Amino acid sequence: MSTLDCVALEGMEFFAFHGYYDEEQKIGNKYGVDLRVYLDLSAAATTDSLPRTINYEQLYNIVLAEMRVPARLLEHLGQRILDHVMHQFAHVAAAEVSVMKFNPPLGGICHRAIVTLRRVRG
Repeated sequence: MSTLDCVALEGMEFFAFHGYYDEEQKIGNKYGVDLRVYLDLSAAATTDSLPRTINYEQLYNIVLAEMRVPARLLEHLGQRILDHVMHQFAHVAAAEVSVMKFNPPLGGICHRAIVTLRRVRG
């Protein structure tokens, strides 16, 4: 029987140039990302061996790389992050990402717009 455990990076913050409107892509904005990956961590827990788990730094660098490439939609950005994680780590069974835009330009008060995507390896 295999287990499904979670490794998460929460509260990552970036200044990036995403947005539907051209002006958003020129002036930039603050974004947040939470990433959760699901995999069996029993071998890592038993052996205390980094190769038996997932390296947080590698996950962060994936998010950082995708945040550097402008996107019109948070949905597209989230999908790119998930695609990259699932491609690079074959032992990840599922992943979830939330991408947040702080103070979206809506003409009123809104602290964050958030999109959450989940993918399960099929």
